[in-house]
Amino acid sequence: MARMHARRKGKSGSARPIRKKHPEWSSLNPREVESRVIELAKTGKSTSEIGMILRDQYAVPDIKVATGKNVTQILENNNIKSEIPEDMQNLIRTALKLRKHLETNKKDLKNKRNLQLTESKIRRITKYYHSEKRLPVGWKYSPKQAKLMFE
Repeated sequence: MARMHARRKGKSGSARPIRKKHPEWSSLNPREVESRVIELAKTGKSTSEIGMILRDQYAVPDIKVATGKNVTQILENNNIKSEIPEDMQNLIRTALKLRKHLETNKKDLKNKRNLQLTESKIRRITKYYHSEKRLPVGWKYSPKQAKLMFE
């Protein structure tokens, strides 16, 4: 598959081994996995951090295989979900960092272009999340609102 904003081919990524059932050597059963996910979410961890903590500290290789649901579904079932999805939050934080950098380095054209590409990704993913009804209806990205949200 090609890169999104470049005219070149992408690197192929590694793939996890296909696993049909939860391994016996894992220390937690499915109910315990769900309770750990909820517990970690209440402490303020993001979905990706929850997955890494369960993998590294509790030996749960795949939450979806263990419970039949992914982390976001578990959090939605327990009414612990964020207003803005995590991937969009990360893009917005990146855009804010680039804006801050460009305030002091006005002639940095490479990062000016990177800011344009990042905000383009934000607008594209906003359309997707509106169609999936994961964002509120009137939600729209603006740098001023983003600055207030994340600082």
